[in-house]
Amino acid sequence: MKQKPFGCSGINVPVIGMGTWKTECDDKKEVIEAIQRGLDLGMVHLDTAELYGTGEVEEIVGKAIDQKREKVFLASKVLPYNATFEGTLKACERSLKRLCTDHLDLYLLHWRDGQSLEETFRAFEDLKRHGKIRMYGVSNFDVEDLKEAIAIVGEDKIACNQVLYHLKERSIEHKVIPFCEEHKIAVVGYSPFAQGHFWDSKPEGDKVLQKIAKSHRATPRQTALAFLTRKESLFTIPKASKIKHVEENCISVELKLSHEDIHEIKRVFPLGSFCGLPML
Repeated sequence: MKQKPFGCSGINVPVIGMGTWKTECDDKKEVIEAIQRGLDLGMVHLDTAELYGTGEVEEIVGKAIDQKREKVFLASKVLPYNATFEGTLKACERSLKRLCTDHLDLYLLHWRDGQSLEETFRAFEDLKRHGKIRMYGVSNFDVEDLKEAIAIVGEDKIACNQVLYHLKERSIEHKVIPFCEEHKIAVVGYSPFAQGHFWDSKPEGDKVLQKIAKSHRATPRQTALAFLTRKESLFTIPKASKIKHVEENCISVELKLSHEDIHEIKRVFPLGSFCGLPML
């Protein structure tokens, strides 16, 4: 699996990882097998959160990485209403217990909701100092939020910004991606297939993706992932619940889109005007 530097961290991370949102609704055995297959293929960036299934998904992930923890780049997130100084420390301990590990490689604030960023980041620094997390970042932050975060902790501290990014939702290309690139913050796109709806109402887009995919002996899903990770700053974490999808996603890193391919995809999935950062 191709890897590249993860923002300011200096650590190489797989271009394509695995997300786990809503996997509590899937067959648990199948999810565990899919995650383990992905890890064997090198998709070792594994993302979860205390929100997912109210902790149940972290428990599923904990079972999936049993005996494999040393190879995993493991990320989880704290909810904003838990993100006081003490609340963040306690939330992290709960996540570590559910995940059956003694540390996280990446810990994120899931989104902003009026809490003090100073308190959250002070807790992150404390967790990092005590070896409970290796690095920290944010999720669903727009440029103004990122500016405030950097003003608090300084440059080269925010490892990544995890945001919604798929072909029909490219608004982060307006301001968020350029800002993150300027400040060495990795951009991790979630829901790259728009939760299974990224073909809807786009017959021309469907045809173009099919055409480009065929020219590369690839699938439309692989073509979409190649587009969404086309820049050095971009990573993605498609949901990992079925082995066949994990295997298909993994092959995407081998797909090299031409400038013409990228131009065509942008044409049929237009950027649109900026109207704020979306969040799921």
